Amino acid sequence: FCYGTADAIYYDERKKFLRIHDLKTGVSPVHMEQLEIYAALFYLEYGKEVGYTPTDDNTELRIYQLDDVLVHVPSANDILAIADKIVEFTNILGNTKDEGDNPDYAGVLELVENLDIVPKI
Repeated sequence: FCYGTADAIYYDERKKFLRIHDLKTGVSPVHMEQLEIYAALFYLEYGKEVGYTPTDDNTELRIYQLDDVLVHVPSANDILAIADKIVEFTNILGNTKDEGDNPDYAGVLELVENLDIVPKI
């Protein structure tokens, strides 16, 4: 129930180092939280297969906008907390979906809107 597309993902299996790149062509303010979500999704999707577990220095996120490069090294706790939320809400949505043809997503939507990891626009 969660997806995203980064412009480029580099993973060094020997060093267990993840770098995610995202190009922004507009002039609107950017949110590094989007790339933190991509890192959490990479961990959930490929972590066991390639031996990646977030630590405080093995993940680098880069946003390219206009002539600037923003670089962020998230903490392991930040990435793991986002991964936990993704798993939690995927389980909630999966259970709600199985309850019938007219699932009530109101409770789930309220939870998602109150997440600290989603930028308010």
